[in-house]
Amino acid sequence: MSAVRKDAGQDAGHVLAVRDLDVAGAESALAARLYKASSDGKRDILIVFFHGGGFVDGDLECSDEFLRHLTGASGYPVVLSSTYTLATVKPFPAAVEDAHAVLLWAKKNKTKLGWTGKRMLVAGIEAGANLAAVCALMARDRGAPKLAGQILIMPMLDPGLSTGSMREMPTCVDQAKAVDECAAAYRGYLPHAADRSHPYASPLQSSRLKNLPPALILSAEDDPLRDEAEAYGNKLMQSGVTVTMRRMGPARLRDPDGRTQCACKVPALEAIASFVAGLEQEEQAFAAGGC
Repeated sequence: MSAVRKDAGQDAGHVLAVRDLDVAGAESALAARLYKASSDGKRDILIVFFHGGGFVDGDLECSDEFLRHLTGASGYPVVLSSTYTLATVKPFPAAVEDAHAVLLWAKKNKTKLGWTGKRMLVAGIEAGANLAAVCALMARDRGAPKLAGQILIMPMLDPGLSTGSMREMPTCVDQAKAVDECAAAYRGYLPHAADRSHPYASPLQSSRLKNLPPALILSAEDDPLRDEAEAYGNKLMQSGVTVTMRRMGPARLRDPDGRTQCACKVPALEAIASFVAGLEQEEQAFAAGGC
């Protein structure tokens, strides 16, 4: 375990403590990173986050800047960022089994994380958002852990690459590269064609979306992933799930970390903070009503 690193938070009354640790995956230990306001006691909200990288790349550093912003902007919840088995090591379903195992580990080790165990949210960006969406399905299907919400940031949800934004955007060089990268990522993650229709690989194709936690789905105007993100939000709503969708401005995909930089901007952070606060308010209202 590395030494604790402290950074000044956005609120002068908080100092953000960041430390590396190991968590339990499906088959072995995984590298993870914990973000927590060091001056606080236990927090009621834990956000478990999975990085992007198209299932074949990425690590804890990919989203470090974003998660530092997120922790302060969202009222200083505990944020646990975890790695997972990349497809270059073992393809589907290794990553999703790891992701679900991390949620179970977090629930069991709440004291170590400085979390009360009250509300757990799952979140991710790009491929990590696929894992977050799938974790919501797995948690429902397997009966644990209970999730208060899911935050899907520019998610990869359609291995068929069949949406309008995927077909139309390759007229731009930057977007064409992004489409090619998505195709290559899915070839690595889902080498067996039959797996591409599995709901734990392609949540967008799932016919069982009822009884899932509230979702915040963020898409970007110029992202080939835009339409699948919004289509998933619509399917969730049709299944009775509470969904908030926000389409952000251009993600500038010419930059290697364009999606992450887009997520760091104020509109995205405000949307996430509002979503998290709304979950708290709903729970308080429910408790006060005695329903």
